[in-house]
Amino acid sequence: MHALFEDAGKFLAGRVMSEADSSMQIELESGKRVKVKAANVLLKFDKPTPAELLAEGQRLAAEMDLDLAWEFAPTEEFSFADLARDYFDAKAGVVQQAAALFGLFGAPHYFRRSGRGMFRKAPEEQVKAALLAIERKAQVAAQIEAWASELVAGQCPAPVREQLYKILFKPDKNGPEYKAVVEAAKRAQRAPLDLLLAAGAIDSPYQFHWRRFLFEQFPKGSGFPATLAAPAIKDELPLAPVQAFSIDDSATTEIDDALSLQGLGTGTVTLGIHIAAPGLAITPDSALDKVARERLSTVYMPGWKLTMLPDEVVQTYTLMEGRDCPAVSLYVRIDEATLAIQGSETRLERVPIAANLRHDQLDAVITEAALESGAPADFAFANELSFCWRLARQLKAQREVVRGKPEIFNRPDYNFRLVDADGQPNAVEPSGHEAVQISERRRGAPLDLIVAEAMILANSTWGGWLAELGVPGIYRSQASLAPGIKVRMGTRALPHAGMGVAQYSWATSPLRRYVDLVNQWQIIACARHGRTAALAAPFKPKDAALMAILSGFDAAYSAYNAYQNGIERYWTLRWLEQNGITELDAAVLKDGLVRADTLPLVLRAVGAENMPRGARVRVRLGRADLLMLEISGTVATRLDDPSRSDDDAVLGDESEDAEDSAVEAAAPLALAIDVADAEAVPAETGGAAGG
Repeated sequence: MHALFEDAGKFLAGRVMSEADSSMQIELESGKRVKVKAANVLLKFDKPTPAELLAEGQRLAAEMDLDLAWEFAPTEEFSFADLARDYFDAKAGVVQQAAALFGLFGAPHYFRRSGRGMFRKAPEEQVKAALLAIERKAQVAAQIEAWASELVAGQCPAPVREQLYKILFKPDKNGPEYKAVVEAAKRAQRAPLDLLLAAGAIDSPYQFHWRRFLFEQFPKGSGFPATLAAPAIKDELPLAPVQAFSIDDSATTEIDDALSLQGLGTGTVTLGIHIAAPGLAITPDSALDKVARERLSTVYMPGWKLTMLPDEVVQTYTLMEGRDCPAVSLYVRIDEATLAIQGSETRLERVPIAANLRHDQLDAVITEAALESGAPADFAFANELSFCWRLARQLKAQREVVRGKPEIFNRPDYNFRLVDADGQPNAVEPSGHEAVQISERRRGAPLDLIVAEAMILANSTWGGWLAELGVPGIYRSQASLAPGIKVRMGTRALPHAGMGVAQYSWATSPLRRYVDLVNQWQIIACARHGRTAALAAPFKPKDAALMAILSGFDAAYSAYNAYQNGIERYWTLRWLEQNGITELDAAVLKDGLVRADTLPLVLRAVGAENMPRGARVRVRLGRADLLMLEISGTVATRLDDPSRSDDDAVLGDESEDAEDSAVEAAAPLALAIDVADAEAVPAETGGAAGG
């Protein structure tokens, strides 16, 4: 005798070896013997064999007309044997009964289980809804199949193209577009990114990086609402008795800061640090504030930028030459001979901006020698700049005493300039095919140092003032210069060891950084209310909103910087291609990485793995991958003395954090599409994400 029984939702059949009141010993086709509760046995039979019963029953079940079976089924509870007799034949045998059992069990949208071998027909409305869902599922499956076939054939369906960045970086794994890519990758035995590239889903490497960034950081689009306008400043601001000048690059439109000097030659000089004052007009929770808070910072990239505020708003408050501009001014009194700081005060006022000086036009003219010669100079504000240069060096030296070591600028900054076919600066959103020019901008050059030290002085002074008055602000701090101690943001005035100051707020760039605008609101409250400022400031101590701003800004600023680094790496690789560069001189870092001497580029070089840190090498370059931002090389020759020890090999003031960043720059581009979903699909090949 044989028996058909249910075990964990599966139907099995075998020969009955023994039978008791409550259980049976059954031998399966495989030879395995199992103990089965009598209640789980649904059929007992002599013929056919268990294997034949299962096979024939499944075949007949697949042929059943479930609509007809549902019509035949009684309204009350019934058994599978009852349905078999109604559907197949009044004398339905064990095969037909097994078929009815399999059919009923496999159609939960038609029949509900009501007990062991017992069923009830589902209500008509539920059957219709279930059938509609099944039809939709079948249509989706067919669509996935069609899209996958197109991808394998080298064509990208429009819906997949539209969902490209979501598929790669923030996928909905139940979405048909995602499933089509995974299925196609499995069939073609290719990595998803390679498959999509071959299918033409990616227009160009540049557009890939740009659109990915917009997808991740600006999902609602990068434009501004048309209704935004710059509100007027209601304060009656006095006119400052100064002639101020700003120092920026020619491409800078968000001119946040300017300087002025009074009292040269009198023994006491007053340095004015004037910061654009959008905080006098834009109020917390206003429409403009909500936009700025959502963006949190201007995003910079070669040849383009996405500003934190609309350009019309920026132009209203920027410190443009020839205008009397509203400003929050810090006036610092300085002994002209010793350069000792004697005191400071903050004013809200209008500042005449006499000139917008430009780094790229004047760095070669306003040199250390020109500022220190004492001879008549042929550039504007010569006396003011000479004093500012002397003061900047003094301030830097004082900070270095606190730091405990000199602040060495061992690597230059780089300027990227995109030009069109006529060699003119690019004036529209880049396509990625422009010619790129890369030039060095030496950190610590006079104009650079003058501005840097003035801003550090303002941010440190204002940060201390906020703390003194009990007004919270947003600060950057670093507990020490020990390896692994990173710069952190917080709401407490703590020392910044890296800068060598007692506290450091960000308040000098309110047109392009949201935390600076927040701090400016707090500073304005201090300027207006003095000792009672804590009661009037927009943000109170332990304000949850301030912590939310800090957290959001930190994340956004990191993401923006990562994109800027990545897209600068793209243009660096383009520059190598455009100029036919096949070799570079470089310095060895760690883990086989080297840093180019005259470009913002870190790459992996075969042969550098066992060389000491700082060793000088010439690297023969491989082919650049602009999509993965990857380039590798091979050490062609060593340029310095190979007998040097690791202790002798020095990269200057290279910090451990800087080297860790270099290692991250050589990390593969991370995709969120789960390659494991495609079973045997090869892993993604790696590429650097930033330089």
